[in-house]
Amino acid sequence: MHGALDRTLIVMPAYNEEQAVAGVVREVFAKLPGVSVLVVSDGSHDDTAAQARSAGAMVVELPFNLGVGGAMRTGFLYARLRGYRAVVQVDADGQHDPSGVPAIVAQLEHDDVVIGARFAGEGDYEVRGPRKWAMRVLATTLSRITKTRLTDTTSGFRGAGPRAIELFADHYPAEYLGDTVESLVLASRAGLSVAQIPVSMRPRAGGTPSQNPWKSTVYLGRACMALLVAMWRPAVVVAEMKSA
Repeated sequence: MHGALDRTLIVMPAYNEEQAVAGVVREVFAKLPGVSVLVVSDGSHDDTAAQARSAGAMVVELPFNLGVGGAMRTGFLYARLRGYRAVVQVDADGQHDPSGVPAIVAQLEHDDVVIGARFAGEGDYEVRGPRKWAMRVLATTLSRITKTRLTDTTSGFRGAGPRAIELFADHYPAEYLGDTVESLVLASRAGLSVAQIPVSMRPRAGGTPSQNPWKSTVYLGRACMALLVAMWRPAVVVAEMKSA
């Protein structure tokens, strides 16, 4: 596995994560010897970039906030340019346990996109209310599209193999939920395989959660809208790719 990690790039999208990012980077290096870490400071206006560099990560600073999708596309572009064979997204807030990365990388030997699923039999992560309903609808629909059983389609703890890196470097969705929901539809329609493995989640190590009560209330509607967009746009993207 050490050899595989030598060809793996950990990409951390980070927006104002100065409290946690250095500790997360150090933990990644400690648990994953040989891996490379790229922190994409997504328009942060605190010391996120400096803290990441102090911990030994490579850093790209975006001039303004693009969201997780835009930050990840930057990471995929970097991975393609540098010849990495795998990209694994790890959140900069400490919720993703780096110990789960080797299992994701190992599964990438068989599948193009691998989701670290929070609801697949490991850990005690739980959501309630509109978010839970939306996740169930998305999981059911995307399981049919990808032809594999998925339980956690909005998990950001996921990996991409060589074919997915090539696709996502040019076409990774940047809109809200597009980086999770739409990317799976895009991958499936481009002929890539999708799988999931169980992972555990942890509380944030610092910073401010991206969700609040109001966002949770409107999550269901936005998730359904994201799914409708995903069902239409990837077909256009794949058609463009085939004609190129």
